[in-house]
Amino acid sequence: MQEYLADVGGEQLGGIRRLFTWKKLLGAALGVCLLGIGAFIVLYMMVGVPQGNAVAQQESNVYKYSDGTILARAGKVNRESVSLEQVPKAVQHCFVAAENKSFYHDAGIDLKGTARGLLNTLTGKGTQGGSTITQQYVKNYYLNQDQTVTRKLKELVISLKVDQQMSKDDILAGYINTSYYGRGAYGIQAAAQAYYRVDAKDLTVEQGAYLAALLQAPSQYDWAVASDTGKKLVRQRWDYVLDNMVEQHWLDAAKRQAMKFPVPKEPQGAPGLEGQKGYLIDLADKQLEAQLMKQEGITQAEAEAEVVGRGWTITLNIDKKKQAALEKAVEQQLTSKLDPEKRKVDADVQAAAVSVDPKTGGIVALYGGEDYFKHYYNNATRKDYQPASTFKPVILAAALDEGATTQDGKPINADTIYDGTSGRQVVDHGTKVGFGPPNEDDVSYGDITVQTAMNKSVNSVFAQMGVDVGMQKVMDVAAKLGMDTEGMQPVPAQTLGSMGASPLEMAAIYATLDNHGKKVTPSILKSASNRSRTADIEDPIGDQVISREAADTVTSVLTGVVDDGTARASVRDNPLRRGQQVAGKTGTSDENKSAWFTGYTPDLVTSVGLFGEDAKTHAHTSLAGATGLIPGSGRINGGGYPAQIWAAYTFGVLDKTSTFDLDTTQGAAVQPSWTPSATQSPSETPSETPTSAPPTTSAPPSESPSQTPSDAPSQTPSQSPSGTAPSTSEPPDDGEDGDGGIFGNRDQLEDRQPSR
Repeated sequence: MQEYLADVGGEQLGGIRRLFTWKKLLGAALGVCLLGIGAFIVLYMMVGVPQGNAVAQQESNVYKYSDGTILARAGKVNRESVSLEQVPKAVQHCFVAAENKSFYHDAGIDLKGTARGLLNTLTGKGTQGGSTITQQYVKNYYLNQDQTVTRKLKELVISLKVDQQMSKDDILAGYINTSYYGRGAYGIQAAAQAYYRVDAKDLTVEQGAYLAALLQAPSQYDWAVASDTGKKLVRQRWDYVLDNMVEQHWLDAAKRQAMKFPVPKEPQGAPGLEGQKGYLIDLADKQLEAQLMKQEGITQAEAEAEVVGRGWTITLNIDKKKQAALEKAVEQQLTSKLDPEKRKVDADVQAAAVSVDPKTGGIVALYGGEDYFKHYYNNATRKDYQPASTFKPVILAAALDEGATTQDGKPINADTIYDGTSGRQVVDHGTKVGFGPPNEDDVSYGDITVQTAMNKSVNSVFAQMGVDVGMQKVMDVAAKLGMDTEGMQPVPAQTLGSMGASPLEMAAIYATLDNHGKKVTPSILKSASNRSRTADIEDPIGDQVISREAADTVTSVLTGVVDDGTARASVRDNPLRRGQQVAGKTGTSDENKSAWFTGYTPDLVTSVGLFGEDAKTHAHTSLAGATGLIPGSGRINGGGYPAQIWAAYTFGVLDKTSTFDLDTTQGAAVQPSWTPSATQSPSETPSETPTSAPPTTSAPPSESPSQTPSDAPSQTPSQSPSGTAPSTSEPPDDGEDGDGGIFGNRDQLEDRQPSR
């Protein structure tokens, strides 16, 4: 039997060997190759060079408010083609050095790059660089940015034919005239004007290298709006272009070493984008580009070219009435009080605000700056200013969600007692970490609850709490809630909000808290479509990222900041308030370079920020003394103008009484917070007993403190005759925040890390 099975097995094995001989395998492989070659020949014969469509595709985008009414029409093509003779030879070489060093002697295609792109498309890995200038020109002028196998095969065939039918100079001219450079500029002539206010014929090599570098990521690399990372990347790309030119013997090495980076001119607004429109459209375009990158696997540069002036109808979540109300609130409460001719600092004040519906995640109103024509940089999305004490709720959220304990093992909650001594050294299991931030005005509070520490914005308490929780866990929770923490160091200094953050990010964090811990990623996009595609707008409401109890407890604690803390005069006692329960947090950064109030009701979350930006150099500068209406140091605090803007807007658009539905037994919303007497100034405390319940009438409380402590607003707003939000000659001073002057900016953090 065994011999029989062995014989049978041997026969089967021999049959398999005969079936798969090396000759047959080789023949099969050759057959597949021949079929592929034959298919390509057929494809080559069938696919012709189509009529160019780059100009035909350019149409104005239409932007609408959420109710369907027209916000703006934008995207009139900013393009003026020029002959290659009008572009200096050295500038021509910049583009070849940046994109395709073999351009002058290749066949117009990169087989390896194309094969890689096809494989990535088939496997869903998106796009990847590697196309020649000829292929990019074909994609720009004859095809589109779709990431499909059919389009890529057509691109390959047409590129081969174009390379045979056109001269290299004509192809290069077509490429630099059809590429998108950002700032609404198509083609090198429009780009030269947009970035350097010169014609293409007058571009220097340095300027040409910058424009060539831009093509990789126009918005990210635009110097006027680039982040620190973006500026670093575009400088590296600029160096790469010039070094390649030296390598190709197109540029003298000595001249290359003497070249300096050519900082572009400030952008100029396009017609139709005046006022707030430009900021709204800018954010809508960026979010649509991000959606297309994710949806279609295209690069950032390709996505930008597919959005700007491509005939989109884009409906925003912006509520027309709320948008008007937000603009009015900023004007009434702040900008009408600024007079740069009297005070230089008034020219340095930049305002921003983002308002979000926490139930839908829609951005219903946004204030990006005085005017898109006058200040191109969108203050609502900029991340270069410190959020200061508006970050403290994140630390508490991390403590509650992680079930953290104090150094002596006690659970951290609203009633936990901490030492509020100013400058107290933070300890980690008995070891000092080399960090002891002073409280505002060096006030010491002694033993206080977490609730009171939040009300008074006590730095020493939250510095210790951050170490108790673990700074990495704090930063992880910050990321879950909506902050971009990439590159941020988990050091104790971050407990003071010493990182950079945008009003959009802070609105996202507080909206997630308002939404009981379910992630809110604010979106300005409601819908977007054009003749060739419809964008799949993702739901802004995501998964549960922290527990409901943790989120609701933070909300409960933050009601104390409004009812018994640094936002009392501007928010609690505001005559426009009609019973709405409010949670929020003030923030004032070191050297008074930023001031914040981010607050929310059950129905609306709004983050308001004021930033000191030198009107000429754009460097960060102090806000102190702005408006000339604040006595003493003139410090602009979060409980002043930011909270006033917030209250005028929020109470002006909300017409109903609302209370939070909280799943917690902790915090000021459950029981009034205790206000201690400080061991050092202020010596007086309010004579009235604070309450966590929202007022039930529009009038201010009939009883007010007989002596106002220094950490409370210096003046209670009075009802204005028009019924609008109060406008005081001396805005309230929240007397809080600041990091005591020990951390001037983010760049200093690395050098000042505490020892462990």
